[in-house]
Amino acid sequence: MKQSVPRILTIAGSDSGGGAGIEADLKTFTALRVYGMAAITCVTAQNTVGITGVQDLPPALVAEQIDAVARDIGVDAAKTGMLSSEGIIEAVADRVTANGIEFLVVDPVMAAKSGHPLLDETARDALVRRILPIAFLVTPNIPETEILAGMKVVGWEDIQEAARRIHGFGARHVLIKGGHLQSDLATDYLFDGTAFEEFSAPRIPTKNTHGTGCTYSAAIAAYLGSGLLVSEAVRRAKVYVTQAIRHSFGLGQGHGPLNHFWNFPISSSEPEI
Repeated sequence: MKQSVPRILTIAGSDSGGGAGIEADLKTFTALRVYGMAAITCVTAQNTVGITGVQDLPPALVAEQIDAVARDIGVDAAKTGMLSSEGIIEAVADRVTANGIEFLVVDPVMAAKSGHPLLDETARDALVRRILPIAFLVTPNIPETEILAGMKVVGWEDIQEAARRIHGFGARHVLIKGGHLQSDLATDYLFDGTAFEEFSAPRIPTKNTHGTGCTYSAAIAAYLGSGLLVSEAVRRAKVYVTQAIRHSFGLGQGHGPLNHFWNFPISSSEPEI
C-alpha cells in the first residue's frame, strides 16, 4: 500500500557547508516529516564565511530534474532558492507551470549572508517577470524587498507600499521578513492583496543565522503541502525557524548554521532493530 505523505520539492543551489540551500531545505523537510525532493540549480563552494565558487547547472538539466520528480512522484508544494541565471529562471518557470505546481514559495535569493551577490540585473528582471507571477508566496527580507520594490524600507508605511508593489508583480501573497529592521522583535508582514497580518518572535542575539531564509521558506512550503492555510503555515514556520536559531550551532568562523533538528527528541538509547 502506498504511503500518503506530503511531497515537497526544493529548486535551489547546493551549499557545500550544509547550512543553506538544498541541504538546509532537505533537513527542514525531514524535521517536519514530509518527503523532500531536490532540483539542483547550481553548486557552490561555500562555508560559514562566504562563497568561493559557483557553477550553474545547464537550464535543460534543471528542467529535467523538475519533470522527473513531478511526473513520477508528484509535488504538493515547492520552493525556490538560488536561481542564478536568466536561463535557469526561464526553465524553472516553464516547468513549474507545465507541471501544475500551485503552491510555489519563492525565496528571492539575491545575496549570500556574507554579502556575496548571487543574481545579476538580468536575472533579477527575469525573476520579477517569470517567477513572481506564478508564486503563491514570495518571502523577501528587507534588502530584497528594497530591490524588488525599488524603494527604501525603514518603517511600517514603507512596508505597506513595498508589499503592494511586489504583490502587483503577480504573487498571490507577500511575506516581508523584518529581521533587518531595528527592533526587539523580529516581525514579518504577510500581505494577501487586501490585508496585512503580523508574525513576531523575540530577536535572538546570535551570529549563527546562516540559512535562515532557506529554512523559513522550506518550512512554509512543507506546511502548505501538508494542507495548511497560508496564515497558519507561516505561523508554524516562524515558530520552527525561531527555535532552530535559538538552538543553533557555533560551527565555523563566520555565521554558523541553524539546528534544524531541535524538535527531535534526544535519547541515550538506540532503537531496537
